[in-house]
Amino acid sequence: MNTKYLLLFFLNLPILLSAQTTFTRQDTLRGTITPERSWWDLTYYHLQVEVNPKDSTLEGVNTLQFMVLEKGNRMQIDLQPPMKITKVLFQDQEMKVTRDENAHFVDLPNDLALKSIHELDIYFQGRPKVSRRPPWDGGLTWRKDLNGKDIVTTTCQGDGASLWWPCKDHMYDEVDSMLISVKVPEGLMDVSNGRLRGVDEHEDGSKTFHWFVSNSISNYVINLNVSDYVQFAEQYDGAEGALDCDYYVLPYNLEAAKKQFQDVPRMLEAFEHWFGPYPFYEDGFKLVEVPYPGMEHQSSVTYGNGFANGYGGRDVSGTGWGLKFDFIIIHEAGHEWFANSITYRDIADMWIHESFTAYSENLFLDFHYGKEASSEYVIGTRKNIRNDRPIIGSYGVNHKGSGDMYSKGANMLHTLRQWVNNDGQWRQALRGLNKTFYHQTVTTQQIEEYLAEKLGLNLQVFFDQYLRTTDIPILEYQVEKNKLKYRWSNCLDDFAMPVRLKIGDKYKWMMPTTKWTTHLLDGDEGDSILLDADFYVEAKRL
Repeated sequence: MNTKYLLLFFLNLPILLSAQTTFTRQDTLRGTITPERSWWDLTYYHLQVEVNPKDSTLEGVNTLQFMVLEKGNRMQIDLQPPMKITKVLFQDQEMKVTRDENAHFVDLPNDLALKSIHELDIYFQGRPKVSRRPPWDGGLTWRKDLNGKDIVTTTCQGDGASLWWPCKDHMYDEVDSMLISVKVPEGLMDVSNGRLRGVDEHEDGSKTFHWFVSNSISNYVINLNVSDYVQFAEQYDGAEGALDCDYYVLPYNLEAAKKQFQDVPRMLEAFEHWFGPYPFYEDGFKLVEVPYPGMEHQSSVTYGNGFANGYGGRDVSGTGWGLKFDFIIIHEAGHEWFANSITYRDIADMWIHESFTAYSENLFLDFHYGKEASSEYVIGTRKNIRNDRPIIGSYGVNHKGSGDMYSKGANMLHTLRQWVNNDGQWRQALRGLNKTFYHQTVTTQQIEEYLAEKLGLNLQVFFDQYLRTTDIPILEYQVEKNKLKYRWSNCLDDFAMPVRLKIGDKYKWMMPTTKWTTHLLDGDEGDSILLDADFYVEAKRL
């Protein structure tokens, strides 16, 4: 088959194998790099927003700076109802805005010079969608703490940052830096991404908090967290020097947080070993208490796990190892490497975020408790796998793949580590990923090709099997006298992966393909043949 058409086949395989889904024009406008997006490059935001807990509204202005890449004058800005754009100013002139539901098209002068840089001010207001089940359902959360003080938080992965502020709402183009200015009522403070540059105090007792993000950042991890916070801090002596770690919690949880957040330096120690330096030293690291489980907001990771180990007090692996650490601290902070530094270009490739980060839980255990503990944990998470649809979603329509991208993705990577059979090489590949794709948006193809090159393996069919189908390979085998015959089934035709078997009292490597292979046995070895459980495959004796 022509390689061009072979590539197109695999790119469309998730669509063919997933449950039938109908996509709308709005899905395309949200998920495609449209002509109205492609001609300009986003360089800077200054997001100014006033939070009004009394009536659950927001109002503000987003100053958007951009560079002209090619000839064009129609710009797509996204903002979802019931939020409204009230006006757009360009060079102090109000621009015509045409709305197509969530997409707003701004007509600019048609003589913008290539490589020139411009700004426009987008004024907005409204009562944003309320999240019914954050963080899985996007929107704002409006709550009260135990002292009756307001809590306001944002969550919008998948649904888009345009739920609450106007932006270029596609993952491919990250803003290079931004200033977030949040005005809040008297007695409250805002914690957002980056470092606090200053606080303006107003005559009515309200305050505006200015947070500056010096690194590139994707829209969905930009957040505001408004509450009556208290702060404590420490410095971590990390790979690139002193890393400022700041913690913001509700006053009555201060002592519990000081104890529980001791997992942060343990996390940093493990992940800097496996993945390389924390990616945002300039912006620091924060944990911020919120009234939902947590989210990977860049340099402003949110936390709501009850100051207890496990996930809501539960071990997701059922092995006991999941109670050795705070799941939200480890998992959500792991996203600083995989999601915030290395970011998918299309949400169809969301597995790049979630598979590597779910696998990071395993590596945290490996670093602190040993290889056996980490293996037991990741194997234990297999009970969460459904194999309902492929891990990769449909491209260009803001469609993510199966939730199996967590546990199945982690077990796929754990299996690949066994295949490599060289922990030093495996670690260098993970660190190399973070160095090569540092602060970049990427595709599945880039990740696959990089790992194949660095590991020296042909991994195309391996990734096709685990990412683009729902079938788990079965090692079929049979014993006839002193012969062991084996092959892969329930898999793609060209699937071939070595596997470790315990034959008798010895571990041996076998090289199965989809064709029968014969191995000679010694004595009564055929009486006991066991598959190494570290491989996410199944075995069937015929």
